[in-house]
Amino acid sequence: MIGGGQLARMTHQAAIALGQTLRVLAVDPGDPAAQVSPDVVLGSHTDFDALARAATGATAMTFDHEHVPTELLDKLVAAGVNVAPPPQALVHAQDKLLMRQKLSALGAPVPRFADVQTPDDAAAFTAEAGGAAVLKTVRGGYDGRGVLMADSAEDARAIAERYLADGVPVMIEEKVAMRRELAALVARSPFGQGAAWPVVETVQRDGICVEVIAPAQDLPDGLGAAAQELGLRLADELGVVGVLAVELFETLDGGLLVNELAMRPHNSGHWTMDGSVTSQFEQHLRAVLDYPLGDTAARASVTVMANVLGAPHTPTMSVDERIHHLFGRLPEAKVHMYGKGERPGRKLGHVNVVGLPGQDPADVRERAVRAAHWLSHAEWTDGWEGH
Repeated sequence: MIGGGQLARMTHQAAIALGQTLRVLAVDPGDPAAQVSPDVVLGSHTDFDALARAATGATAMTFDHEHVPTELLDKLVAAGVNVAPPPQALVHAQDKLLMRQKLSALGAPVPRFADVQTPDDAAAFTAEAGGAAVLKTVRGGYDGRGVLMADSAEDARAIAERYLADGVPVMIEEKVAMRRELAALVARSPFGQGAAWPVVETVQRDGICVEVIAPAQDLPDGLGAAAQELGLRLADELGVVGVLAVELFETLDGGLLVNELAMRPHNSGHWTMDGSVTSQFEQHLRAVLDYPLGDTAARASVTVMANVLGAPHTPTMSVDERIHHLFGRLPEAKVHMYGKGERPGRKLGHVNVVGLPGQDPADVRERAVRAAHWLSHAEWTDGWEGH
């Protein structure tokens, strides 16, 4: 797996159960996956020699991020490496403009968009879109990076001018009036088998996913099935191998628009580690190894994942002690920490709370959020102070 982050770390956990060894290409021995994998190659994902060393003797090469240059992946394929997903699929998760163009050609619902060659292009599009738009770097952005909102044509012009002056390709799209954000997580094997998990609601703050509610509550009739079918169709049309996350907008009129694609395990699927028969990490490996795919059924009527994000000021209480107190109050919380140093806004881990029969989804959500906030801040959202 190329990348030594938390996704590789959790994929390694799944690999153990399958009797596999996951080699990781990591930048630093302290990276989350490098801390736990017995087979680590140190190097950059932009260094072909490092990629080739990681691939030597491996059954397949897969990814915990989309940032490996496509031309390097093409060279690996030409050298006989089994790259999964293949570069001709992965490029649609790397290049937002290409993704929009391809999805439009496939008839998938997407927001109105345009390539931006000049600042005037951005200004004109924003004016036509009603005075507000979203500008995105074509490559490289994630967790809200490389995404800026423009509230006027002049604002869009200024943002585009800054990007283009730095030589950064940029695109623009309409600002969607939406009810909420959803995610359809699916998997596809080289054999062509597909599997879809229940559609979830994702809650974003400052461009970062902070909560996932699985399944999404109060979905209009047929919308969940439509989102699953869309995810499976896109995985097939694009030739995906592994997990595909389709981030969606649920529009005010009850429709769907595709926001982003990710061809790897995804934050919206962390709930599956405890709330689904088959986790996204096991499923990704099954797909990459061309095993029959696992059952994606939910284990409960609701599971809520809450991300543990670094607090503005790191608590004096150690993480170990915070976990101790958390388990004392909320023994049902399933904690997944990534072995990262704390800094503001950084994804340090996540908590899953699986609902019990008859439990109110709002109660499950409150418990997950309370647990994650405690691990981040060493303070209880309900004001409790006893230990």
